[in-house]
Amino acid sequence: MRAVVTGASRGIGLELVRALSARGDEVMGTCRDGQTHDVGAWHALDVTDPGAVAALSDAHPAPVDLLVCNAGVYLDKLHQIDDGFPPELWAETFAVNVTGVFLTVQALLPQLRAAPGAKIAIIGSQMGSDTRAPGGSFIYRASKAAALNLGRNLAAELLPEGIAVGIYHPGWVQTDMGGTAADITVAESAAGLLARFDGLSLASTGCFLTWDGREHPY
Repeated sequence: MRAVVTGASRGIGLELVRALSARGDEVMGTCRDGQTHDVGAWHALDVTDPGAVAALSDAHPAPVDLLVCNAGVYLDKLHQIDDGFPPELWAETFAVNVTGVFLTVQALLPQLRAAPGAKIAIIGSQMGSDTRAPGGSFIYRASKAAALNLGRNLAAELLPEGIAVGIYHPGWVQTDMGGTAADITVAESAAGLLARFDGLSLASTGCFLTWDGREHPY
């Protein structure tokens, strides 16, 4: 299987690259700063730059069986409503978490169409669910809600072409974003997510699942 994982310089993305490589898949990881690691192939990519995303497509002309849209930012953590959440953070967050997903999918559509049974996995968050609205983190929550909506609509659009799309909550993970008090390790999250990706099909396209296989309310 050939896979592309965006936002793979560290955390869940890097662990997904390692896990895919360990089981013999051909995988390309991307990262904004051009960093490389000891597994997989690597490509520098800023998902907010249309030219850079187009260059990724040129650099990876082979069919893509699995595209994992993992690149994401959480810039408004701990902001307070009285003086936080400036407009530039809204723009930057949506550029990565929403527009970046769409641009990546759009650029790699030829490669996905060339792979029978191709799949797109969008790493979302339970914080994007309408059922979880405790306040705070307004920008991140709104961006993940938009990413969830985008994934559901991509699933409908691409169903006739045989491309399945799933949206996944990776769990509360011990990463720089999740913090050391989080529930699960990066390895646990990645292993669960890979099992979910393997199980994704046209019958389940548009699903919103947790890393351990539970259906998450939209």
